[in-house]
Amino acid sequence: MSAKRKATDSAASATEKKPKASTITGFFSAAPSSKGPFDKAAWASKLTPQQKDLLKLEIDTLDASWLAVLKDALLEPSFLKLKAFLKEEFKANRAYPPANDVYSWSRHTPFDKVKIVILGQDPYHGPKQAHGLSFSVKPPTIAPPSLKNIFGCLENDYPSFRPPENKLGLLTPWAERGVLMLNTCLTVQPSKPNSHANKGWEQFTQKVIEVVSQKRTKGVVFMAWGKPAQGRVGKVNKTTHLILSSCHPSPLAQPSAPVKFKDVRHFILANEWLEQKYGEDGPVDWNSVNPKNTPLFKSKAQASTSATPAPAAGTAKGKASNEDEFPSVDEEEEALREAEVLEAASAKKEVDLPKAKGKGKAKKEEPIENEYGEDDIDWDEAALRSDQVEEEAIKAKKTRGRK
Repeated sequence: MSAKRKATDSAASATEKKPKASTITGFFSAAPSSKGPFDKAAWASKLTPQQKDLLKLEIDTLDASWLAVLKDALLEPSFLKLKAFLKEEFKANRAYPPANDVYSWSRHTPFDKVKIVILGQDPYHGPKQAHGLSFSVKPPTIAPPSLKNIFGCLENDYPSFRPPENKLGLLTPWAERGVLMLNTCLTVQPSKPNSHANKGWEQFTQKVIEVVSQKRTKGVVFMAWGKPAQGRVGKVNKTTHLILSSCHPSPLAQPSAPVKFKDVRHFILANEWLEQKYGEDGPVDWNSVNPKNTPLFKSKAQASTSATPAPAAGTAKGKASNEDEFPSVDEEEEALREAEVLEAASAKKEVDLPKAKGKGKAKKEEPIENEYGEDDIDWDEAALRSDQVEEEAIKAKKTRGRK
């Protein structure tokens, strides 16, 4: 090999071995991100024994997609204090729903599937009712009055809609289609509405709303029924997301509502907006709660317009359609009306009672204020109370019929 060839090869070798010079920019720049899927086991391994004990339910039952975005909230002192309180409540059988159902909303609706959020207050406080989804009840419990009004609104929006069979109220098919059904408080004591309020759930579920608002940037529909729910979504970005506000669906909220819940059209408005944002796969098939319903979509790619929506409330055509839909009143509907009259009379009697005693000198009981400045009315509790009155009226009517 010639001397010239050796010199050339040596120079090339030296060039290959010479390390790349570091720049001042490269020195201070961040290392390439190695962020991958959330590793629940790795995260849990870093917890203290006490944290592992208190957060066992979250580690075992909170869907990993939610745990990834809520893990910091779980370590907040207020949440750990809540978990210490709940540990004793569950040990003494003083909490609904069953522990494994507390986070069922997260498993039915993974974080990356959320398209709609329906906010409730606290779980139903009767046995075998609550199962972790707002407004939903487990079979064989019949749908409470609030849920019946939700179904009534849907019947106005989509005439093909029919509620679940046997008057039931299980809403898991909606949850599995991207509807996050979230209560503000996730637990409650038996027969004691609001009994787990102000224990720490409010901060946690507010964080749930916050991460949905911040991270689901393609857009989500928030259905806020009643002032407490509306206060919860006050900071949601209205440019990115759609907020649909109205009165609570409870029958007891209807007399003072400027627009009755059945006429708010939230379900069709949500689907129209989702179709604009997500395309053909955006809208939710509300008919899915009853297998006998015709799907709102003829195919996966067909949007909600496949079902003919009812005309907007207030039109002559809309009124005629509603009258045709309910041509007669059966005994149970009549009993429900009787129940509503009884409930209204009972409420009026309770309001008038302090005035009658002492001619106004009796001390007026101050309403409990929540953080949004509205009387702390538990509409779900009011709905259940109304439902009980309805059942009593039905029984009384049947008894009268046998005499």
